[in-house]
Amino acid sequence: MSYIIGEQTVRPRNHLTRLFVVGAAALVLIFPATMRGHAQAGGAALASRFLPANKLTITSATRVDLDRGSATLPLHTGMYHGMPVWYVITDASDQGVARRLGVNFAPKLANVTNGCPGCAQQVSSTMQGMPLGHGTVEFRGVPDFSPTRMLKPSMTGFPPVAVQPGAVAGMGYSPFVRLNGSPVVYNAPIVAVGGGPFDVMGHTNTQDRVLGIDLGAMTVDLLFVRAFGDGQPILYLTFEASEPLTAVIERSTFAPGLGLAPFAGGSDRPGAARAAIFTFANGKTGPSSPPAQGLTHVIVDGANAQEANLGNKAVLDALRRGGDAHNVIDNFPTLRDPNLAHKYSPLWDLHIGVWSKSAVAQGLNVAQTDANVIRILAAKDMVTSPGGVPLSAAGIVINCPVLGFTGQRPVAPQAPMTAAAP
Repeated sequence: MSYIIGEQTVRPRNHLTRLFVVGAAALVLIFPATMRGHAQAGGAALASRFLPANKLTITSATRVDLDRGSATLPLHTGMYHGMPVWYVITDASDQGVARRLGVNFAPKLANVTNGCPGCAQQVSSTMQGMPLGHGTVEFRGVPDFSPTRMLKPSMTGFPPVAVQPGAVAGMGYSPFVRLNGSPVVYNAPIVAVGGGPFDVMGHTNTQDRVLGIDLGAMTVDLLFVRAFGDGQPILYLTFEASEPLTAVIERSTFAPGLGLAPFAGGSDRPGAARAAIFTFANGKTGPSSPPAQGLTHVIVDGANAQEANLGNKAVLDALRRGGDAHNVIDNFPTLRDPNLAHKYSPLWDLHIGVWSKSAVAQGLNVAQTDANVIRILAAKDMVTSPGGVPLSAAGIVINCPVLGFTGQRPVAPQAPMTAAAP
C-alpha cells in the first residue's frame, strides 16, 4: 500500500509516513378524507426523516436529516493571518459552558494538553470573557483543504492500494482550542476557509464532509456517521485523524499532531484525553449493518472511494442503507452512571479488530454494538489486533464528537467491564 500526496498545490511534507493499519408533481382532485390521509402519511414520513430533538446530544444542531445523512450545525467565523475561516463547536470541557452552547460535555478534554502543550490551540477572541463562538477568533493554524481525496481499493476493498487525504493540517493545527485567560477546552474544528464561494462538490476549500454552507443563516450541513455505542445505534461527526489512511476512510483531515494527545492505549488512565473506539478489518460485508461492519464493509458497501456530496446519490444511498463502518465507541454522554458518562471524549483511541479464522469460518464475524462485549471476545482470542497480537490501541486517534442516537437512549454498557478484562 502506498501513501500519495502529489497534487501541485500541496507542499511536500517530510513528516508524512507510510502506515498500514488501515411523483411526479401533478395536480389532482381528491376527496377531503384522502387528502387528510395523504397529509397524515406525509407528516409521518417527515417525522421519520428528521431526528427528534430529544435524541440529540449536540442540542445546538438545528436539523438532522436521516435520509440525506446530514446534520445542520451553527457556523462560526474566525481569522487566520487575515483569511476568514469557518468552524463549528461540538464539545466543551466545562459543563456550564457546554449546556449554554448546546454541545457535548466532555470533561476529559481538559486533559488534552497533558504532556502535549500543542494539542490545543491557544486562541484570542474579539469578545474576551465570553464563550467561544462569540466574536471573531484568531486561529494559529488551519487545515489545507486543497488536496484531492483519493482511495484506490484493492481486490478485496481493504486494505486499499493507495490513499491520499483530502485535507492536511500541519503540526500547528488542532481542532481543540482554549481561549486566552480561560481554562475551558473546546472542540472547534475548522470546516472551511476563505471568503467563498465554497466548493461543496470537490471540497477544495471545505472539509470532505461539508454538504452545504449558508452564510445567511450561518449554518453548515455535515455528513454524519452511523455507529454503535453501549448496544444502541448512534450518530457521530468526524473531522480529523492522526494517520492518513484513517483520514481518507473517515473523509476527514489528516492532522498528525493529534497523535501526541494523552495517552496511547490509556483511555482509563488519570489525566487521559482519549476514549476507546473499535473497528474491524474483516467483518461481514453487505448492504446493511448489522450484520455488516468494518473497514472492508465501508470501502465496498459504503462507496468510500467516491466523493461525498449532494450530487452523488450513490454515496448518500449507500450510507443511508448502512454502508458506514459502524464503529463501536466506548462511552456515551447519556449513560446512567455519571462516572462512565464523564469518560466520554470526542478524541477516540482507535482499536482495529481482526476476527480469527475460526470465527470467520463459523460466520461469527457479525456486527458488534458494545465495547465491553468486544473486549470479552478479545479475551477469548476471537478478536485480535492485526498480526494476531492481543487487541490493543493502534496508535491512531480520530476526532469524532457524538451527535445523537437513533434508537433507544444508551444508558449502560451491555456487559460489565470487569468481565471484559483480558
